[in-house]
Amino acid sequence: MENTPSREKAFQKLADEYNATNPEYPVKIQVQDWGQVYTKIAAAAQSGKQPDILFAIPDFATYVRGLGLGQPVNDVVDDITSKDGLIKAATAPYTDDGDVWAVPLYGMVQMLWYRADMFKAAGIDAAPATWSELVADAKKLSAGSTSGIAVPSGKNLATDQVLYSFMVTGGAANMFTKDGKVAIDNDKTVAAFELYKQLAALSPKDAGNYSWPEPQAALNSGAAAMAVEKGQYLAPFEEESGRPASDLGCAPIPVADDGGKTGSIYYSNGGMILSKDKAKQKGAGKFLEWVLDPKHYGDFLNAEPGLFLPVTENGATESNWRENPVISTYKTCVDAMLKQSETGELFGFVDGQYISSIGEISGQNILAQAVQQMTVNGMSAKEAVAWAQKQMQDAIAK
Repeated sequence: MENTPSREKAFQKLADEYNATNPEYPVKIQVQDWGQVYTKIAAAAQSGKQPDILFAIPDFATYVRGLGLGQPVNDVVDDITSKDGLIKAATAPYTDDGDVWAVPLYGMVQMLWYRADMFKAAGIDAAPATWSELVADAKKLSAGSTSGIAVPSGKNLATDQVLYSFMVTGGAANMFTKDGKVAIDNDKTVAAFELYKQLAALSPKDAGNYSWPEPQAALNSGAAAMAVEKGQYLAPFEEESGRPASDLGCAPIPVADDGGKTGSIYYSNGGMILSKDKAKQKGAGKFLEWVLDPKHYGDFLNAEPGLFLPVTENGATESNWRENPVISTYKTCVDAMLKQSETGELFGFVDGQYISSIGEISGQNILAQAVQQMTVNGMSAKEAVAWAQKQMQDAIAK
């Protein structure tokens, strides 16, 4: 589902290189879209024509498993861990009752991105560290055709992700009780929703249609002074903004004023092996191990330098990942993202949880829908949280 042309090209190049080794099972890539993949994989499961390997994120993996697809990949993960030091945080959200259900391939984490030149012009000396500072700075930076911040408010995964990052920094990362019941209707979640409502009002007027590309375009063009997103902001900044690299600032996502903690949403993106054929399962494992070998892994990560973060110790130190011009130019921000990854969270997998029904919730973008209840239908933050609680309960019940 990484359907950006530059990523497609880089992945195809790697597939061609792997196929040149004359493997028993050559690799053919199919590109999908996050907006359609839930429906498509369900149809594939019904027809029995699922792919042999499927890229996934942890919540999507639970949905795929619910369709009766997927094989444990313990042996592959153990081999990679012993050779290259696969980090535990990457495997944890794919681990259920001792079995690992995807081979981690890369990590993703969100940061606060800001235009340092616009901060300087507005007399702001440092990035905001708390929610109140974030709102105050966004108001100060809102002038003329420039919005203080750009947060997405469309019914999509991008909105889910940014809202959840603020839930993390507000102490509301855990959306479930110990026995797996939905439990987001609480004061900390309401506070995060209220913050998001304020930020949405300080975003460009068409932010109700935003997903991933639009906040980035707004930041680069100067239509917005801040955004919250992952590391794909690094590579195109100079070309698209016409500004030097030093004008792209990055900082940890601001925390709640009353007891918040540093953090962000964190994704371990992995490859699920879906084939039911034992020989193909073995072949799929060989391919995934080949990708994570430091000799090739840097080229894989640099399909989108800065967005794809290493999930192996050797990948971070022995591959050519650090040699990429984007990674070296923005070393400070890259190191900050690696640091942010240490406190990352993901809904359904907090504190060792494995909520098998989380895919039913994320597949419907219920958090994003709750944002629209505030921005479009005028609900208060408290009403929107109560609405989301009910929708999540109904999604799990079904």
